[in-house]
Amino acid sequence: MRLVSLVPSLTEAVAVTLPGLLVGATDWCTHPGELDVPRVGGSKYPDLDRVRALRPDLVLLNIEENRREDAVALAAAGIPVRVTYPRTVDQALAELAELLRDLGAPTEPEWLAAARSAWATLPAATTRRAVIPVWRRPWVVLGADTFAGDVLRRLGVHNAYAESSDRYPRPSLTELRATAPDLVVLPDEPYRFTRDDGPDAFSGLPCALVSGRHLTWYGPSLAEAPGVLSGQLAIPVVG
Repeated sequence: MRLVSLVPSLTEAVAVTLPGLLVGATDWCTHPGELDVPRVGGSKYPDLDRVRALRPDLVLLNIEENRREDAVALAAAGIPVRVTYPRTVDQALAELAELLRDLGAPTEPEWLAAARSAWATLPAATTRRAVIPVWRRPWVVLGADTFAGDVLRRLGVHNAYAESSDRYPRPSLTELRATAPDLVVLPDEPYRFTRDDGPDAFSGLPCALVSGRHLTWYGPSLAEAPGVLSGQLAIPVVG
């Protein structure tokens, strides 16, 4: 099978479990670091001519990561696509197991078993109410029914916008501050929040700078995500 992945987390999952299967990936597919396959542009705007030229038997996509029109164009060109859409940790674990099995993995990989164990044995955590920006200029935050929101919920972080009618609301900074959160969670992707870019907008509030890969990717990073994120959430900086 010749496989092209337009989803960084799935690229990593396939590459470490079934090496040799991938014949193409996006420019944003940074893991594993030694992955050496042709690149087909970004996740949102891949070069479909390059994808077609690789003659894939299957292209992996995700509803949030990729555009519907690209999935439609690939299917119209006769290229099978598989679209993922996990909104919880449990759904991610189940989708990964099914995908890898369908791709020919003889057994469940060790990293997936480790991820199941890690998420099933979380210690009790103090609940904190938080806002979770994922973009700035304009501000965009996690809303309802998101994978990252479920990750944080399991770690004791209650999303102040979890009941929003939008999955990614766009409140003003004034509105964000008015929610009076206990914590502001600032991942380093898709927007790269840093100590100098993000906390400055939330004067006096604890701001946790966290790994976007461990917060939003569903693949091998899931095995270490509870420990990595818990550690980062425990040492916020003050805006």
